[in-house]
Amino acid sequence: MGEENKLSKLELERYSRHLVIPEVGLEGQEKLKAASVLVIGAGGLGSPAVLYLAAAGVGTIGIVDFDEVDLSNLQRQVLYTTEDVGKSKVRVAYTKALKLNPEIKVVQHEEELNAANIDQTFKNYDVIVDGSDNFETRYLVNDACVLLNKPNVHGAVHRFEGQASVFKTGAGPCYRCVFREPPVAGTVLNCAQAGVLGVLPGIVGTIQATECLKLILSLGESLTGRLLLIDALAMSFRTIKIKRDPNCTVCGDNPSVSSARQPNMQNIGCQTISFLDPTELASEFANGKEILLVDVREANEFNYSHLRGAVHIPLGHLAARMVELPAQANIVVYCKSGARSRKAVELMQLVGMTNVRNLKGGIRAWTKQVDTSMSFLD
Repeated sequence: MGEENKLSKLELERYSRHLVIPEVGLEGQEKLKAASVLVIGAGGLGSPAVLYLAAAGVGTIGIVDFDEVDLSNLQRQVLYTTEDVGKSKVRVAYTKALKLNPEIKVVQHEEELNAANIDQTFKNYDVIVDGSDNFETRYLVNDACVLLNKPNVHGAVHRFEGQASVFKTGAGPCYRCVFREPPVAGTVLNCAQAGVLGVLPGIVGTIQATECLKLILSLGESLTGRLLLIDALAMSFRTIKIKRDPNCTVCGDNPSVSSARQPNMQNIGCQTISFLDPTELASEFANGKEILLVDVREANEFNYSHLRGAVHIPLGHLAARMVELPAQANIVVYCKSGARSRKAVELMQLVGMTNVRNLKGGIRAWTKQVDTSMSFLD
């Protein structure tokens, strides 16, 4: 272990409860300090994972997310408070993690993970913790982890149920071995549509952090080759054995996938999302096109400033108030930066609304490209 990973006097005190555990001790704590972990998603699963990895002294923690804090997040995403609504999740998570432990390094990846940037994003990290909330990202993360030989600490939640596993190249199956293809759109609802018991992501995210620390410390028996299933209503935990599929397209004996790619959503029944730039929206307004603007930000953001004529429906209320929107209307949805509005568009498409578009870059882009005199609540 290099000199840069030696513990200071303050760190010896901070991690004293680790140091007295024979299986961890000074050597183990220095391993944690030397380690780097990337957390995908700073939401329900990422919140406890980031906090516990920071508290444990993992030396470098990367956080990937492009979303903003929404009021509906606070029921389960314990990284955030009411004052954080409307702020960048990555920036808030960065500040909270360093306040908890200023001895570590936190790297912000405020971007949407995609096939073009995933290799570059992953390359400097030892372990990947997947706290994403959509199948498209889970398959992308899995493929990149296999190809880059990175352990993938998986977690997922749905209503009262959760699951966790460790997909580790060469030591067991990958995610595609167990779930070969993404489900057909509409057969599995996401968190916003189906709901989730607020404490459940805390349980699963903490398990993910535990598995991550065990991997770094080479301790115990990991969830590699096992899928942990949690039923919060029955308060039951059971594991099932999972095996590598020799015919897997990514980690099988004759893999056909040579680069990380996002699933072909058209082949699995999903609709693509239509975007328009602020300048395109302004042009449509100028040409007299009839457009229903829907602002999905929170009340304080909307009251501060909004686009003229916009209907205000916060994202967390959208499912209940969908009936207020004419099914055949030409709808453009916006938020601050485009992340919340993208989720809104997905939800609208799920119930059959086809003529709906997402304002690219949100009101932030509008104030830069169209109306520079307008300000917004950042």
